Amino acid sequence: MTDHDEGVSTLAKQGSITFVGNVVNGVLGFAIVMLMTRFVSPSVYGLFVLATSVILFMQVFANLGLPLAIDYFVPQYLDAGEHGKAKGVIVQVTATVLITSSLVAFALAASASVVGNFFQEPAMEVALLFLSVTIPMLAIYNVLLTSYYSIKKLQYRVVMRDLVRPIVRFSVTAGLLLVGYGLLGLIAGYVVGLFAAITVGAAIFTYKAWDLLTARLELVSPKPLVTYSLPLAMTSVVFVLMGHVDYFVLGFFLASDDVGIYRVGYMLGSGLMIIFNSLSPVFKPLIAETREDVELVQARFRTMARWIVGITLPIAIVVSLGASSYLAVLYTPQYAEASAVVALLALAFLFNVTFGGPDGSLLQGLGYSRIVFANTLVLFGANFLVSMALVPVLGIEGAAVGSATALFLVGTLTLAEIYYLDGIHPFTRDFAKIVAAGVPAAIAGAPIVLFLESDLLVVVALPVVVVGTYLLVLVGSDAFTEEDARMVGEFSPRLERWLPVG
Repeated sequence: MTDHDEGVSTLAKQGSITFVGNVVNGVLGFAIVMLMTRFVSPSVYGLFVLATSVILFMQVFANLGLPLAIDYFVPQYLDAGEHGKAKGVIVQVTATVLITSSLVAFALAASASVVGNFFQEPAMEVALLFLSVTIPMLAIYNVLLTSYYSIKKLQYRVVMRDLVRPIVRFSVTAGLLLVGYGLLGLIAGYVVGLFAAITVGAAIFTYKAWDLLTARLELVSPKPLVTYSLPLAMTSVVFVLMGHVDYFVLGFFLASDDVGIYRVGYMLGSGLMIIFNSLSPVFKPLIAETREDVELVQARFRTMARWIVGITLPIAIVVSLGASSYLAVLYTPQYAEASAVVALLALAFLFNVTFGGPDGSLLQGLGYSRIVFANTLVLFGANFLVSMALVPVLGIEGAAVGSATALFLVGTLTLAEIYYLDGIHPFTRDFAKIVAAGVPAAIAGAPIVLFLESDLLVVVALPVVVVGTYLLVLVGSDAFTEEDARMVGEFSPRLERWLPVG
């Protein structure tokens, strides 16, 4: 049964689409930050990071977690042929989040001065007034994203999220920074990019999902939606707060330029999530639709875990070893101060995403939303307490230790929970070969960092040596399986024939 799992093909096809999108989005995201760090000071960039962190935190309250119900219930209704109920879920969620998000936006705009005074940043009031309009926009944006997840048509999500939004944002931001608009240029680029993404995304979804949207509307009972979503709403509140608590703690204890430097380091370290973020949107619906078949769920989880760690591990080694050089070359030498932040977070994210990710996508797909909420409380609590204790002593490195501690802790919890609840685990001999190949790759890369004095040479040579060594060890240890070959075949039949399978 699991030897010819069609879900593996779906995971490969849709994962490859989202991977390409994530790469493009990541490149454009790095380009936007590079642009910002060259045209504005770390203090202005840090102020913008603080303001957007407040917005992203508030928008979680605004949408009540309801968009997360779309990619859980809609796949089930579609699988059962109940298109009217699938449409009902989307319509009910959209109407609800429009109302709640508008109320939250007004509340934030009214209290912008209070938030600015709390962080001792008067200019933050202006930033929040302009950015408050994005709260209902983000709610609709999230509805569109999860709607694409639910019908497993992620190529359209790629257009909206990974092409239109970053390209428009980069173009508008660059134009305004060139004429000297500073903070207002950063804000305008953020708002216009989001508006363009929603407009294009809504148009494409209407066209491509016309059969679903023209089905006879059947409203569903709100109770299952709320029962599933409320724990995840609280999870999202804590999860988003966890993702931004570092900035809040740093902004409270340190200056805004420290926030800007830490943000750059965090962005580079969390870049390790690119593979997980490519597979996770389709992985959750695949688990949800077969959650009663434990054997199939475990097979899909093991496939995902091997591919995530297999691709992410060499990237983590490169980023950790060459953090200082990459920060200096991609941004400016003053941001090399965050090299320890990058190394800590890269290792922590590698561990966490391998076993389900910080948002618990496997547990969500299995329906354990309350456990996800509990895990997220642990994630936030550990991060907040450790950061509060260490930031006054260690500065930005203290915030990194807090995040790393939380990510390691929750990754371990997730492993224990899925094994206790369903007897599922990812550990096999094939998985061990993938992990073990990282040791000689790291040993081979260390001399590049130690003996090359030029940051540019390190940036160019390090990935070649590490990835090359990693691939040679995988081939030498006979690490590739028949399932790997089928996965690769979804990308390229020629590459499938080349892949050495033991």
